[in-house]
Amino acid sequence: MSDEILPCVPGLFDQSGGAARLHGSRCASCRTPYFPRSAECHNPDCGGSRMEDCSFAGNGVLWSYSVADFPPPPPHRYDKPFVPYAIGVVDLDCGLRVVGQMVDPPAALRVGDTVELVISELYHEDGKAGTSGKFRQRAAPAAGSEGHAGSSR
Repeated sequence: MSDEILPCVPGLFDQSGGAARLHGSRCASCRTPYFPRSAECHNPDCGGSRMEDCSFAGNGVLWSYSVADFPPPPPHRYDKPFVPYAIGVVDLDCGLRVVGQMVDPPAALRVGDTVELVISELYHEDGKAGTSGKFRQRAAPAAGSEGHAGSSR
């Protein structure tokens, strides 16, 4: 029997229609994006603060990351035994900078990697699988195809 899939925090992410998306807001006056949703605009140059719900694609670039080498304290949940993981800071194509757990092992990550948002299991407990948005490396273009083959970072 498989676990019931439940988001750890409902309303932040979804994967309806295929690709995972973040649910936030955007100021209709100045177009500043926010994640999670914000009730008002915090842009000091904006006088409007008319907020709209908005969904954002999860494609971006890994700006920085850190490795969690020890289990987090309660109330954080995780499967045992604990496995170290990376926490990434990602600059999304939509202009947001977000923090999220990385799917890939820390040794495989490089600042500047292109990444995408995926919905992934965080823990299993009492027949339920808690899910959240995580980021994973996007596949590099094959040699000879479009992309940045041969470029350096």
